[in-house]
Amino acid sequence: MTTASNKPTHRAYAISKRGDKSHWQDIGAAWTHKDGKGFNLKLDYLPLNGAELALRIADAETGDATSRSEGGV
Repeated sequence: MTTASNKPTHRAYAISKRGDKSHWQDIGAAWTHKDGKGFNLKLDYLPLNGAELALRIADAETGDATSRSEGGV
């Protein structure tokens, strides 16, 4: 991505395991750097207390994450 925007490009989640299920808590947003080689993060939730972090691509219209899968988590 080479252009900046006010809308975040990704949503940040803390993922906690509860039994066999994973709970995804929306904790912030990420914007890609102009050169496309990194992100600026704004997190609204700490501490994580052992939760994993995930960044998901944000929907272009709403800014919400695209569908979340259990891929890797």
